[in-house]
Amino acid sequence: MKRLRRNPDENDLQTNPDPDREGLFLRDQERKCGLSSMRLMGFVVVALMVVSVIFSVSVVLQDPPSDGVLESGKEVRFLDVLESSKDERAVEVKPQKVVGPVDDYAPSVEVPKDKLLGGLLAAGFDERSCVSRNQSVLYRKELLHKPSPYLISRLRSYEALHKRCGPYTESYNKTLEKLNTKHHLESTDCNYLVWISFSGLGNRILTLASAFPYALLTNRVLLVDPGADMVDLFCEPFPEVSWFLPSDFPLKSQFNSFDQKSPHCYGRMLKNSTFANSSRVISSSFVYLHLVHDYDDQDKLFFCDEDQTSLKEVPWLIMKTDNYFVPSLFLIPSFETELSNLFPRKETVFHFLGRYLFHPTNPVWGLITRYYQAYLAKADEKIGIQIRVFDTGIGPFQHVLDQIIACALKENLLPEISREKPIINQSGKSKVVLITSLSAGYYERVRDMYWEHPTVTGEVISVYQPSHEEYQQTEKRFHNRKAWAEMYLLSLTDVLVTSSWSTFGYVAQSLGGLKPWILYKPENHTAPDPPCRRVMSMEPCFHAPPFYDCKAKRGIDTGALVPHVRHCEDMSWGLKLVENESEL
Repeated sequence: MKRLRRNPDENDLQTNPDPDREGLFLRDQERKCGLSSMRLMGFVVVALMVVSVIFSVSVVLQDPPSDGVLESGKEVRFLDVLESSKDERAVEVKPQKVVGPVDDYAPSVEVPKDKLLGGLLAAGFDERSCVSRNQSVLYRKELLHKPSPYLISRLRSYEALHKRCGPYTESYNKTLEKLNTKHHLESTDCNYLVWISFSGLGNRILTLASAFPYALLTNRVLLVDPGADMVDLFCEPFPEVSWFLPSDFPLKSQFNSFDQKSPHCYGRMLKNSTFANSSRVISSSFVYLHLVHDYDDQDKLFFCDEDQTSLKEVPWLIMKTDNYFVPSLFLIPSFETELSNLFPRKETVFHFLGRYLFHPTNPVWGLITRYYQAYLAKADEKIGIQIRVFDTGIGPFQHVLDQIIACALKENLLPEISREKPIINQSGKSKVVLITSLSAGYYERVRDMYWEHPTVTGEVISVYQPSHEEYQQTEKRFHNRKAWAEMYLLSLTDVLVTSSWSTFGYVAQSLGGLKPWILYKPENHTAPDPPCRRVMSMEPCFHAPPFYDCKAKRGIDTGALVPHVRHCEDMSWGLKLVENESEL
């Protein structure tokens, strides 16, 4: 197809008027055609309109629109996809000017083709509204495991359900009416699980990743209480309809007061002898699920099949938790087959759901990408060390530092230093250590160690720490932005060392698909020996699981029931998902 363009030598009656030539032109046309002046003027107007249309078409054809992402404050077009079967992973990127201020998000590198992560992510989002959704592949290695076709299918089905039943839809408004009556109404086509924003950021991420699979299993729509900063930290994961609970939700003002004494608490309802001895038909329009670490035996019956049947028809379930309770979902018989189909590899639950649900907002993505490019991008190997100290008092503590160094050296994560020879030939290999801690002391000691002494291997070690906030500030917006950015940066490392009991570390390891070395919890201000061990799987630990056999109605070790649910390395009573190799 030939492109239409104007000859630059031709006279343009609109942009380069020439009165003499125009007059001659009109007189000549009147003589030849006998046109009246009015008809002639109409002809000229029509001609000018045609020329204008042709010019517009030529401009469009000359510069077609493109799918864009942001790179160094500019828009980047996805150009020719490489056709070679040997390398189908990348497309070429080319900077193009964008009007308006845009943050710096992406490096100038080849963009992997599979930005939707093997179908895990849905297409059709506005890329500029959440840059990290498509650009995260620039910074991560390819997924070690592929999501199952069944998981992908169920995610697309859930997205359709969320679109049909999400906030302010007709179904949502109809079901909302149930909260205004005490009478049991006929079931609607949409039921809901409302997640209450509660506890620290690491806990919130883990509990949301627990609530979502429960919503999938029970065919409920997950609605997220925005709390103080959830909108500021996370992009919308579902197309077209928000996952955030509307501010005018009738029960929102009661969220802070919900506890085990609340009339609608499921555990309290079970303590009521009349309800416990009946067929457990719940007539209330909503039930509060108290799954916080202090929950009692009645609250824990949530993890029994019989109780799931009782909750099935309740339109609104309101959940408050600070636990990653996914391992116990795998112990509910009615969920077992579905979970196995969704996650053939058990240790990938959070890895896939975390990559699906949690996309940093543009301000947080700016923090992540600027730091990564400045300090991490050029290293041959990236080592993350996440330090969480539960001791009271002012750190840094020498026993904690000793434990970190002992672990890194024993496991050959970092090289020994030479205290005798002042100069050792450098090998040319560089390692960068990313330390996250509320205290700057550990970073300073490790940094000085590798600055003041050469390594015996000749490797060059750089040590960095993005922030040191001194103490946890859960409700402070920018504090949580930094925390989320640091979790994400840790997940981009090649090797990871984490602290026992830390949900911060759990999030980083699972997002990155990493099996870290976990530091044993020190006792009596003494570094443990051995200092650390490699974890069994990248899954987080469920810190407060139930120990109850629902059928036998007695206590049981729930970490010994099935091969894929085991006790955690860092918390002997906790539960975590591990891979049952015999099933693969």
